[in-house]
Amino acid sequence: AMMFEAYVTNLGMYPERGVEVGEYLRFPTTIEEVQDLFSRIGIDGKSYEEYFITDYQSDVLGLSDYLDEYEDIDELNHLAHVLKEVQDNGDIEKYEAALALGQHTGSVRDLINLAPNLDIYSFYPDIADEEGLGRFYAEELHAIEIPEHIANYFDYEAYGRDIAINEGGCFAPGGYVSAAPLGFTEYYHGIEDIPAEHRVFAYPNETPHSILETLKQLKEAPPAPKKEKTGPFYEER
Repeated sequence: AMMFEAYVTNLGMYPERGVEVGEYLRFPTTIEEVQDLFSRIGIDGKSYEEYFITDYQSDVLGLSDYLDEYEDIDELNHLAHVLKEVQDNGDIEKYEAALALGQHTGSVRDLINLAPNLDIYSFYPDIADEEGLGRFYAEELHAIEIPEHIANYFDYEAYGRDIAINEGGCFAPGGYVSAAPLGFTEYYHGIEDIPAEHRVFAYPNETPHSILETLKQLKEAPPAPKKEKTGPFYEER
């Protein structure tokens, strides 16, 4: 299953020819797919070695907002494998909620580490506002005893607002998430921790077909328009 895709562009071509030569790469990916894509956009490891990423699209809500132009392809691939595991465990909404909270989201390294730390977040699905949160804490968690005769007059919204403020929580698309103040563990420290089977960066083996040929094709069929980073597309789950 694809977790996200990135529009990979030939960095050297851009200032030189004034065109964006690129295409979407789906993650998780393979060495062969990376080599084929590089070959098609003229990144050969000789004349053109560098790429940058102009757009991300993902079914994981909010993910695109935290990825930038100069991410490492191996690290992105490792992230995609980690996210696939989160999805297989049925925790993707909780992950999205942790993203919305915006802590430990400053880099791909953080995004990778977020996955094994999800158990320190409290996530209550389908709670969309302060009143719902107040009712949930009172009626389901019994965090407060409200005598029956005043239950109808009790201000659940104000109570819920206090909870959210005290916990530093937020309402995400899938529900309410609170920030666990302690216990975030860094399992992944950087590219040296990426398992060999997730490393996919490689230049093409053979010389790619002429980049001028690529440019000719681009004039005939211009690349996909550059999309805004906000508003990722996603299917209804």
